[in-house]
Amino acid sequence: MGEHIAWGMAVVIFAGLLNGSFAAPMKRMTAWRWENTWLTFAVSGLLIFPWLITTWTIPHLRAVYSGATTPTLAKVFIFGVLWGVGAVLLGLGISRVGLALGFSIILGITASFGALIPLAVLHPEELFAKRGLALWAGSAIMIVGLIFLAIAGRHRERESGVAGGAPRSGFTIGLIICIFSGLFSSLLNFAFTFGDELRVRALAEGATATMASNPIWALAVTGGFVANAAYCLYLLQKNKTWGVYRERNTSVYWPLGALTGLLWFGGTLTYGSGAAILGTLGGEIGWPVFMVVDIIVGLFWGMITGEWKAASRRTMKYCWAGVAILMLAIAVISLGGS
Repeated sequence: MGEHIAWGMAVVIFAGLLNGSFAAPMKRMTAWRWENTWLTFAVSGLLIFPWLITTWTIPHLRAVYSGATTPTLAKVFIFGVLWGVGAVLLGLGISRVGLALGFSIILGITASFGALIPLAVLHPEELFAKRGLALWAGSAIMIVGLIFLAIAGRHRERESGVAGGAPRSGFTIGLIICIFSGLFSSLLNFAFTFGDELRVRALAEGATATMASNPIWALAVTGGFVANAAYCLYLLQKNKTWGVYRERNTSVYWPLGALTGLLWFGGTLTYGSGAAILGTLGGEIGWPVFMVVDIIVGLFWGMITGEWKAASRRTMKYCWAGVAILMLAIAVISLGGS
């Protein structure tokens, strides 16, 4: 039993390493505008890789979907679209506040509200039971952590020598974007809650337990792709940046863009496998660990790419204190689930 749990946790940690690294290649794509980079990620990570892997791992995939009820398919897709709005905001948020702060804020909110919102809607009677009280406490602690991170971000901005009105306004907007991204991103849990029929049908068609949720993933992130692609296409048209794709010396950007999608969906898919290995511990322990590793890896990439090189020791204390408080919040939520 111990080896079983250890292996599941190892898979979850590896998933966090992949998922937390997905935005790092974007740091090397400086000649492209945001919409060029993000559309490349969306096509690879939300469309191509999900359907390739799902088709490869699920026997009789067409039968799985054709046998499902229309309300189930609609709910999975719609919640995927709403999650896609959160993904768009994630890209906009980290472009303004950086990988380190962006990941910490967004994933902290997602970890908290991703559990609280479904509980309030589906099991309101548990809101003031042990699990509900832990979620409320974790959410309150998370807000304190976000305040520390906001202070750290403001100090970093001033210390970097760009303390003028426009950049500071940009940080404030970026912080608001990250908060809304976390709220919308948490709605992906609804796709899995209402899409369990697809997992059951995949199992009946011969899919393995670790891959049976792939039909839910594929349909949900396709909804997310619609939201992301629509906004990117709007920006490409508005800013007239289609020609950026044809610029010289940017051919390496295409594989880098594909890598962002592979890292993101690969991490997401790997987490699903690790959670399946852990069984009932997947949501109680696996999910918080996945979020914590994501945050740490996002901070790591933010540090080594120079986002915090001008920050003072005082600013870094605020940053690490905020991250520690977010981790405490996730731990409280996890203990409530157990």
